[in-house]
Amino acid sequence: MESYRHIFGPVPSRRLGRSLGISPLPDKTCNYSCVYCQLGRTVHMTNTRSLFYPVEEITEEFDRWLRQEEGAADRFDVVTVVGEGEPTLYAGLGDLLAALQERTDKPLAVITNSALLTDPAVAEELLLADIVLPSLDGFDEDSFRRVDRPYGRLDFQEITAALGRFSRLYTGQLWLEIMLVESLNDREEAIPLYQGLLKDIRHDRLYINTPVRPPAEPSVRPVSPDRLARFAQELGGVSIDALTTGAFHSEVTDDYEAVLGIIRRHPMNQYEIAGFLEARQADPVPLLTRLEEDPGVETVRYKGYVTYRHRPQ
Repeated sequence: MESYRHIFGPVPSRRLGRSLGISPLPDKTCNYSCVYCQLGRTVHMTNTRSLFYPVEEITEEFDRWLRQEEGAADRFDVVTVVGEGEPTLYAGLGDLLAALQERTDKPLAVITNSALLTDPAVAEELLLADIVLPSLDGFDEDSFRRVDRPYGRLDFQEITAALGRFSRLYTGQLWLEIMLVESLNDREEAIPLYQGLLKDIRHDRLYINTPVRPPAEPSVRPVSPDRLARFAQELGGVSIDALTTGAFHSEVTDDYEAVLGIIRRHPMNQYEIAGFLEARQADPVPLLTRLEEDPGVETVRYKGYVTYRHRPQ
């Protein structure tokens, strides 16, 4: 079974169901270096859009994935353009979304940190998506910089104003997310400030999240379930704890290569890997040992879990 550079999954998403991922970016290419990022620190920090790969290369790979086995299209609920960083940095985003629309009747989603919505071209391209999932982690300039650690002079007020403008133009589903990090953006005084921002952003859903996978910075701590629930109640959102996930899936027949293909895009803990392998009637113990010894895999112990994620070479 062939491997893929740009297509991964389907992977379970608590918001989107079975998500077939599309990655148009090189590893860890972003204009933020969020303290909570499950992929680790940003390696390629930039705010310049580039055509990292030809659109045709990505769509041809998508076509191959769909052809590889009868019924493949029934194994995912949504196609999500996300990558290992900020997908709006991909200069071919609009053409990619248009090409994907021609190839599937499943919803197209884009997960974004919102920073490039200040660029009218990016906002126009995102209008093609069925679902846009922007983040709004900060409630002011200081919290924005402490949590998201943006590139250069990216400005919080400009970004939130652009997000508001986009939300009023966009006719698809806009699902906001706020990632709460203990002691950085979860204080009581933040609630009315978030409320003020949300009044200017038309959104269909609001998810209140907190880190559940090993973050980029070891000092990062999740907020308590009670704190998560309070913010969700006060802001009119849904706590991510209230959502459930499905199971990981891969078309790759080799068990080890299948796991590697998933964690290159989406970290997995030992229980997720064990469940994935047991569903394939494979013994997880030797594979977990092999992962521990693989120089291309980073092993992180956090909150009682062992999580495996890709280590860029």
